[in-house]
Amino acid sequence: MTFLSLRNVAKSFGGVTAVDGVSLDIERGEIFALLGPSGCGKTTLLRLVAGFEQPDAGAIRLDGQDIAPLPPYRRPVNMMFQSYALFPHMTVAGNIAFGLKQDRLPAGEIGARVAEVLKLVRLEGLEARKPHQLSGGQRQRVALARALAKRPKLVLLDEPLAALDRKLREETQFELLAIHRRLSLTFVIVTHDQEEAMTLAQRMAVMDRGRVAQVGAPRDVYEHPASRFVAGFIGTANLFEGTVAGQDNGLVRVQSPAAGCAVAVRHAGTLSAGTAACVAVRPEKLRLGDAGCDNGFAATVEEVAFRGEATLCRARLATGHALTLSLPNRARAGGDAPRAGAAVRIGFAADDAVLLTS
Repeated sequence: MTFLSLRNVAKSFGGVTAVDGVSLDIERGEIFALLGPSGCGKTTLLRLVAGFEQPDAGAIRLDGQDIAPLPPYRRPVNMMFQSYALFPHMTVAGNIAFGLKQDRLPAGEIGARVAEVLKLVRLEGLEARKPHQLSGGQRQRVALARALAKRPKLVLLDEPLAALDRKLREETQFELLAIHRRLSLTFVIVTHDQEEAMTLAQRMAVMDRGRVAQVGAPRDVYEHPASRFVAGFIGTANLFEGTVAGQDNGLVRVQSPAAGCAVAVRHAGTLSAGTAACVAVRPEKLRLGDAGCDNGFAATVEEVAFRGEATLCRARLATGHALTLSLPNRARAGGDAPRAGAAVRIGFAADDAVLLTS
């Protein structure tokens, strides 16, 4: 049985549709990410599950129970807010214990649970401190501990790592994965950060204007985007717009003004000649040189940016169309990267591109 089921859930504010008929199935013990740009409806959807908003239409079922009529405090759900929402006048232990006291648990059990989650998030010894005496990463862990202390069936995380710097964010991602593995809880995470979603989630839903654009495992969504929007939002994609010129032996040829020629892409389906289509190829799939490639173009390098593990190059074709390449830095001397102004050939295989029709 699906653990969390949303069916045709809708919500509007003042005539503006925030969530537009969303249906999702989330499995028990899964880390599921809701991903999308600002205003796409992901946080509203999380608040509907938490009970802070009521749906205008649709059904929300958790572990077989219809929770839509239940107030937030009666749902077996706990939410960690983006702002952390810690009580500044309370200690770390007081913040974590707050919900347990509201539930009138015995003092001994409250103390045991506080100690348990403090150890889980590695904050032992800090229980007497106030929030202002903690680092951003420590406050984040207090908020997480408070969400876990009530032992909910479902944990909702709204942009949980947004306030952390890059290095701490990466470290905390692995801590969250370790906590999830130990507790086997179900996490639903809202984020606009594609790398964060792909690192943490087993599956994710990409949202656009209140609707779900695609659901799948991070690798599937990245490698096989369902639309131009998904291809452009998840990572970076070089797009060749055009029309289908022909199809044979599993290859579709798209005549693209941007490329100045026909672009070959592997595609299992059948498309009629003249159909509007787009070939998407990721920056790391493009190669310098086109020997052995199905597609090759002459280009001029405009910009080169060193990014540590890779060098990003921006090159322009004779048509004026710009391409972004990501080249791995294999040599410590960095001699593999081209220089700005260099004339180069760029190629990619038909198997390394995706054909999009929406």
